[in-house]
Amino acid sequence: MKRLKGMIFGLVIGIPLGIWFGFNMGQDRPLLSNPFIEPTFQESIKKTSENLIEKGGEVLEKSGQALRNKTQEDEFEPPTPQPPPQ
Repeated sequence: MKRLKGMIFGLVIGIPLGIWFGFNMGQDRPLLSNPFIEPTFQESIKKTSENLIEKGGEVLEKSGQALRNKTQEDEFEPPTPQPPPQ
């Protein structure tokens, strides 16, 4: 009976704490902060700018890869013969 009470007590305390800590970790906040507060304007601007920089970097990588592929294709094409001058 004592073991069952300990397990129930652990679940009653552990599940809410786990949800609280997990939610804060998902929001990149300190573990013991309030998970229900709205992010400040400064935090939302910071998160938006980080996302913008990350997506911009991805676009630059894709365009660089496309340019590399294009130059590699152009290098292996045989030159076209030009007519002699008249």
